[in-house]
Amino acid sequence: MTDVTLYTKNNCPLCDDAEEALRALEKKWELSIKKMNIYENDALLERYHLRIPVVKVNGEVIVEGIVDEHNLNEAFEKMFQNK
Repeated sequence: MTDVTLYTKNNCPLCDDAEEALRALEKKWELSIKKMNIYENDALLERYHLRIPVVKVNGEVIVEGIVDEHNLNEAFEKMFQNK
């Protein structure tokens, strides 16, 4: 399993789209998805508030802003090719 963190907030249509895209790829890439609301942590809010949604894997941001299945798939392909 690959641990994925989705930084998000409430009432965020782009965040909802990002989660939907991750869920669509969850089985293909064996993902374990954790959602983090940036408004529950001041450090996260400061770091990501203008960038969400943000998808992070192994401490590295792989996609942010407009997150869809296509750019997630490309990011995962690139990441797993290098292993």
